[in-house]
Amino acid sequence: MSNNVSLSSAVRANLNALQSTAQMMSSVQEKLSTGKKVNSALDNPNSFFTAKGLENRASDLSSLLDDMGQSVQTLKAADKGITSISGLVDAAKAKVNQAAQTTNQVERTKYVKEYNELLTQIQDIAKDSGYKGKNLLGGQGNDLKVTFNENGKSSLSISSVDYTNVSSSTGLNLSRLATGTSGTSTITLTNGTATAALTAGSLLSADDEFNVGDVITLTDTNGSELGKLEIKAGTTVGDLQKFLGDVDGVSTDLTGGTLTVTSDFKLNLSSSSEAAGSFADRSTNNSAESGFALDSGIDDVLNSLKKAQDTLRSQASTFGTNLSIVQNRQDFTKSMVNTLQEGAGRLTLADTNQEGANLLALQTQQSLASTALSLAAQADQNVLRLF
Repeated sequence: MSNNVSLSSAVRANLNALQSTAQMMSSVQEKLSTGKKVNSALDNPNSFFTAKGLENRASDLSSLLDDMGQSVQTLKAADKGITSISGLVDAAKAKVNQAAQTTNQVERTKYVKEYNELLTQIQDIAKDSGYKGKNLLGGQGNDLKVTFNENGKSSLSISSVDYTNVSSSTGLNLSRLATGTSGTSTITLTNGTATAALTAGSLLSADDEFNVGDVITLTDTNGSELGKLEIKAGTTVGDLQKFLGDVDGVSTDLTGGTLTVTSDFKLNLSSSSEAAGSFADRSTNNSAESGFALDSGIDDVLNSLKKAQDTLRSQASTFGTNLSIVQNRQDFTKSMVNTLQEGAGRLTLADTNQEGANLLALQTQQSLASTALSLAAQADQNVLRLF
């Protein structure tokens, strides 16, 4: 027995219209729910795959935007490091100028120690100027490459510099200075015999080297005069010892007629007398002098600091240019991502106002189709009542 149900042409026509309306309503409702007029390749292959390509490129560029942002931070960290290092170089120049303004060798040695500490701080700042494991002031292995497009053909390579070792000739080329070592000189004081040593209270003129009227002059390594002692009839060994010991950085010891003079810098002792057998000029045997001991040494350090400052300014300018490039490409890439997304949207996004109106029209059409179907069915029933 057949299960087919016979429908009149009017009922079948209205049923088909109702089914067609339901399918269109389903399509419109999907567009409204997803916000897209093209949800799969079946809707519009050309628009779907074109939009997909645009969306994929936008996604790739968005990923690069994150890397660009991190590169910007790396450059900013290096720039802040250079700014701080420049400040320390200025402080070092101030110390050198202070050393130049004094002839006191002990003070100059103190400034050397402070200068060396500033160099240590410069190195420490350079070591601490990294960002996420990349330090553009850290030298080898810290070069930075910034990629600007999805195939990697557009990029910027940023070379690092090495300021973590201030003495490096490829960096700031600033050398640490010697703080100097103490030296000694001895004066044997006797009364003319090999066995009778003079004491602090003995007259200095009792020694054959010293004569009344002689003038003992002290000078440092620069030739700067530190003091004079004129030997008079009543001048004692103790007076000579006090004269020497009153100089900053100089100490004396008198033992067994031997006067030992110790100084933190090279000390020169000379006599005004040129007579045979008079006091022989002496100098302390310092093995190394302070880096600021000589005026010429101070000038050399000032020149090195000026070159270092020029190097820092040049590198800051280079990093500044790189930063401008990366930020510019970052802004461009953001705009490009928006353009790609907008283009993809124009191909696939639905006009919700239009689709809403379509849905309302289809709902009305569905209601009318339902009414027509009902009327067609009633007409068929009326025919049956005739029998």
